[in-house]
Amino acid sequence: MTDELRSLEPDQPIIHGGNSIARVSAELAAAFRPGDRLLVVDQTGDLLHIPQAEWRIATEAVGAAHKAFLALGSVPDSAVTDFFDRFADALADDDRFAGIAAANAADIHQAEARGRSTTRLALSDKMRSDMIDGLRLWRDADSGRDTTLDVLHHDGWRLEQRRAGLGVVGFVFEGRPNVFADACGVIRSGNAVTFRIGSDALGTARAIVALALDPALEAAGLPPGTASLVDSSAHAAGWALFSDPRLSLAVARGSGAAVAQLGAVARQVGTPVSLHGTGGAWIVAGEQCDPDRLEAVVAASLDRKVCNTVNTCCVPASSAEVLLPRILSGLTAAAEAAGVAPKLHVTSRAERFVDRAWFDETVTIHRADGPAGEPKAEPIASDQLGREWEWESSPEITVEVVDSVAEAVELFNTWSPRFVASLISEDRDEHDRFWATIDAPFVGDGFTRWVDGQYALNTPELGLSNWQFGRLFGRGGVLSGQSVFTVRSRATQLDPGLHR
Repeated sequence: MTDELRSLEPDQPIIHGGNSIARVSAELAAAFRPGDRLLVVDQTGDLLHIPQAEWRIATEAVGAAHKAFLALGSVPDSAVTDFFDRFADALADDDRFAGIAAANAADIHQAEARGRSTTRLALSDKMRSDMIDGLRLWRDADSGRDTTLDVLHHDGWRLEQRRAGLGVVGFVFEGRPNVFADACGVIRSGNAVTFRIGSDALGTARAIVALALDPALEAAGLPPGTASLVDSSAHAAGWALFSDPRLSLAVARGSGAAVAQLGAVARQVGTPVSLHGTGGAWIVAGEQCDPDRLEAVVAASLDRKVCNTVNTCCVPASSAEVLLPRILSGLTAAAEAAGVAPKLHVTSRAERFVDRAWFDETVTIHRADGPAGEPKAEPIASDQLGREWEWESSPEITVEVVDSVAEAVELFNTWSPRFVASLISEDRDEHDRFWATIDAPFVGDGFTRWVDGQYALNTPELGLSNWQFGRLFGRGGVLSGQSVFTVRSRATQLDPGLHR
């Protein structure tokens, strides 16, 4: 019988990673109670405290989803189609949506009172419309459930390879209410889903569940728990969710550090992950770069801050005097379109190509915790080229000068999160070399914001994965509801006397 951990002591050593020790803080020791859980992240030594209540909320949600998944195999596709139709209709109903809008307004008010950014929290008319359109896309999509992928004929028997649902998909995402529609897409291909949303949007999430999601599930006859909310504002509930081995896939969307930690938690229990955290695209100017095209591409890649926004720009030294000012013009145009000032980070090699006025001028930069007076341009070390700028409304980039496109590729492969890369060049051979050597799942020749499942593939996107933790096995970097499946094998014996 294994003893249960009932208390912790300040400075108590906790072994992790096989040969490292983390120490219990006084705060953690004081907060820990019998029935709580201590999760040790082997990769970092982080000690994560999961109170008993948060553990119970998460495990019950996963349990309900797992039970629903086992029942979904006997649910017809028509019922799933009906669910998406009813969910979309509920969001389109003004009377029902009034309650959701009121909850969202309350969430926004509370977030603003705490000094939090509400850029992605507001459930605008466009976001509402996008949710409805996304659900109707899922309604009209082929499910792919139990379709035959291949048939192998043998003497006396045959083998069918058939597509099937993967299982329970766990989501942790930031305060974007529209992710509800995205996450529910996995139901189309026979999966169940459970999700935790950031504390800022929890009231909105509860209203969506009560007024639209749950009624649609019930009316369509889908099993209870097919889509369920981990109803907690605590980060610990997300840790508990991702540490549950009953998940078949863990999807995390949000800021880099938090997502990386969640990914490490899921990996420890053997759950595959799709991490939508560290982003920041790179734009590289080639030897045959069109300056007008470069300026337009930079501006178009900075309209808002998401993972596919340009973060780092490299220009060749041979044409830096011409091209780097055009990058700054694109940056300035994006800032002017938003009515704000831009922010620039400059390496030592790039500094002499930037007007000194950029460094001397102090401007207002809008951060998550409010506006701040900062130099318009600041120096940055070359080993920080991969640092992602999490700006609110003030476009922010890093610029570097390189000897060649090959050097820019080497820098990308070394320092970036290996996500999105774009080469601006009129030389097709240069593009082919770039494609062959850049270690990124998404490669283009123009603006970087094309990297989006719905925009590029006409499929609501569950997440985008970079190659920061290695290339993906057997699938692309865009995760959609239709790509969450496994393959089962079904044998039919035609010869009753068959044996080996």
